[in-house]
Amino acid sequence: MIRFEDVAAARQRISPFIRTTPMIAMDENNSFPAAGNVWMKLELLQMTGSFKVRGATNKLLTTPAAEMESGIVTASGGNHGLAVAHVARTRGVPATIFVPQNVSPSKVTKLKSYGADVRITGTAWHESNVAALAFAREKGAAYFHPFADPAVMAGQGTLAMEILEQNPDLDAMLIGIGGGGLISGMAIALKHLKPDIRIIGVEPEGCPTFHASFAAGKAVTLPDVTTRVATMACAIADADVFETSRHAIEQVVLLSDEQMLEAARWLWDNHAIGADLSGAAAVAALQSGAFKPNPGENVCALVCGAGPDGIAA
Repeated sequence: MIRFEDVAAARQRISPFIRTTPMIAMDENNSFPAAGNVWMKLELLQMTGSFKVRGATNKLLTTPAAEMESGIVTASGGNHGLAVAHVARTRGVPATIFVPQNVSPSKVTKLKSYGADVRITGTAWHESNVAALAFAREKGAAYFHPFADPAVMAGQGTLAMEILEQNPDLDAMLIGIGGGGLISGMAIALKHLKPDIRIIGVEPEGCPTFHASFAAGKAVTLPDVTTRVATMACAIADADVFETSRHAIEQVVLLSDEQMLEAARWLWDNHAIGADLSGAAAVAALQSGAFKPNPGENVCALVCGAGPDGIAA
């Protein structure tokens, strides 16, 4: 779907509108159970609280203004919706965000504070998306797909370029998977810039879409979704997105919702980092032992989404 040149162009295009987020070394005094050297990329400090604003901004800047005259619509587990609501507000057009019933209440509150029309529809993202697409057809609104869109994927891929500039010696990258747009966009850039880097995906046990797709050798649709992590609950693997990254991803590890919650608590208690469960997923993979670095390996865990999950627990 995209090439490295698309990611590089996206970075130049969106750079005036996003933050460069910090990367910090894991504090050894916290007895973190990892054999390698671990860094955390704090993308949760990005505008709107996640990496999603990168893709949404690139999509906005590559969409003709005439197509957005009737507003912008999307379906989201929360973070993409926040990014779309943010960019729509900067353009001065209405944003309608369809979210599933298990969406975090804090994200709904934040969406409304951005001026978005929030519509809670369906039990998981794919059901919300049916409603969003119907709205786009009826109202003529521009539809911003959260992951299966080349402009969105290229925008997310800019994160990989930033990470390798901050730490060019990385050997492995841990990335949470929802719909797959982030890991696919990042994989394009990571493998172009550092072909030998290991890319590890992280999914919830209750929505193992990419894990199941690897087992089947093709993109699959899950019969049901049981995770409560709305931002990682995508039952349908897009075929193009999966094909973009399948040969770059070394493995996909699975975690329980409880393991992600434990990691979110650990991030808050030990680093004062307020991550949502999806944002804590990469750290949870290390903390739980689902992924074990090689001795001395330089590993980056992407902390990609903000939220009060670990704070309120």
